[in-house]
Amino acid sequence: MEETKINTQGGGFVVNETKAKNIFTPEDFSEEQLMMKESVQEFVNRDIIPNRERFEQKDYDLTREMMAKAGSLGFLGVAVPEEYNGLGMPFTSTMLVCDYISGANGSFSTAFGAHTGIGTMPITLYGNEEQKQKYVSKLATGEWFGAYCLTEPGAGSDANSGKTKAVLSEDGTHYKITGQKMWISNAGFADIFIVFARIEDDRNITGFIVPKDLENGITLGDEERKLGIKASSTRQVFFNDTIVPVENMLAGRGNGFKIGMNALNVGRIKLAAACLEAQRNTTSLAVQYATERVQFKTPIAQFGAIQLKLANMATNTYASESASYRAAYDIEEKITQLLENGLSHQEAELKGVEEFAIECSILKVSVSEKAQNCTDEGIQIFGGMGFSADAPMEMAWRDARIGRIYEGTNEINRLLSIGMLLKKAFKGEIDLMGPATAVGQELMQGIQKAEISNEVLDEEKQLVRNLKKVLLMITGSAVQKFGPKFDTEQQIILALSDILIEIYIAESTILRTEKNCARFGIETQKNQLEMTQLYLFDAIEKINAKGKEAIISFAEGVELKGMLAGLKKYTEYQNYPNIVDLRRSIAAKVIQENKYPF
Repeated sequence: MEETKINTQGGGFVVNETKAKNIFTPEDFSEEQLMMKESVQEFVNRDIIPNRERFEQKDYDLTREMMAKAGSLGFLGVAVPEEYNGLGMPFTSTMLVCDYISGANGSFSTAFGAHTGIGTMPITLYGNEEQKQKYVSKLATGEWFGAYCLTEPGAGSDANSGKTKAVLSEDGTHYKITGQKMWISNAGFADIFIVFARIEDDRNITGFIVPKDLENGITLGDEERKLGIKASSTRQVFFNDTIVPVENMLAGRGNGFKIGMNALNVGRIKLAAACLEAQRNTTSLAVQYATERVQFKTPIAQFGAIQLKLANMATNTYASESASYRAAYDIEEKITQLLENGLSHQEAELKGVEEFAIECSILKVSVSEKAQNCTDEGIQIFGGMGFSADAPMEMAWRDARIGRIYEGTNEINRLLSIGMLLKKAFKGEIDLMGPATAVGQELMQGIQKAEISNEVLDEEKQLVRNLKKVLLMITGSAVQKFGPKFDTEQQIILALSDILIEIYIAESTILRTEKNCARFGIETQKNQLEMTQLYLFDAIEKINAKGKEAIISFAEGVELKGMLAGLKKYTEYQNYPNIVDLRRSIAAKVIQENKYPF
């Protein structure tokens, strides 16, 4: 595999090998970033956590009040250029703020994410200068709040199928928008709507900036009754001949679908960030309860069954962090490269995030599912108390559930991740065919065991190389088998996407630990090495299962036997780690620190 210095190719991790020293990890935060993190944590501890019960009682005014406070502190404008009242901070900093501001309360996290992401970024990245000066400058400070009106009763995952209409007036000065939008976050207190509508019989929808004026044909439905995120304002929005000046069109006629998709790319990686602190908090609350709860005259934290859960929760959190900040830095570096090549801020941001759309989908799926698994195990550790609304786990579990639906369902994102990878291959942007052919030849000639050195994580890195061969082997054969109809084989694509996801998360975890071993010393990374080995073991088990499922679903005869043999060889350890000992040691550290300590 080709070794890359700095990764500026989205999806390239499948066929390239990245050096640990070239990735970004949470241990790389600058002094400025650490100060920002401290400011965010201070705000959350002072204003968000103490108001948990008010949020649970659907106090929408509180949500707006806290959003205004966040705006006054600059948190709403972290990603906005300075000329529009923002802080103009780099992408890793915007991830950091989203990470630490989102972990205590799902209602506030949703309001923050909807406003700073899909409520503000479409104008920042697609608006003309007049629109940015007029709207973004107020959105960045919290003087105004934004909402994003895309989803309709008949247009969810198929976003471009919306029926909302925009009709140009006879004098050409304005459009009249008519239609129904649903599940609109921040609708109750938003000042600006980003609305998508179809002009005549255009193939693609068009975006508009629509100020909320209830005397201009805009009606709000009642607040939705939801499973979680109780104080997040979520309403239907009805437009009836709502007059919108032509100058409020965003990015030109027919470009709405492009705006929607690129806004979702940013939203996906930011949603992963929004699930990180939630996992840290849940793990900390779970271990604190487990050390206090005594059964059979013993704190339940001393039982192996509880230690298994704590170890898995900590390991998945560590892995989630590793992959999220790796991808954020890749995006940041790509944006910098594009700026140096003469692109504007708008073009560089758009193309930088779009380049890593595969990674954004991977992270959205993986981290949202890990967050919910974490809260589920948190309930289990709390036992009967976990099911009570008086304890924090019940709220955390309900709030976490929406993550698998937001920003495109996890099923859609799984399909997209493989679809986008193959699209890049067909366009010649990534060479999948060459490596896939090489894997086929290796299978025919017999797989030779690689020599494992004494270098840190050498076997783990070799295993990841082999896992990439598993993906190439199955994907190459499946595409050859089904041809143009491959994209209809959704169950096989879902299995392949799980393999892709586990490769990226496992590799990111290995690279983070390897980098920190090199700069801090192996002796300081004992538990991190253990979490890395534990995560990889679980990833291999999943890849084995998903790989077998895919292979036996389309291969036959000699090909079937050969691919199953290849799967077995490529996922085989030379030196298996003791998984029980790994979990015990990781859990012991979490228990000793009485919180998520990594």
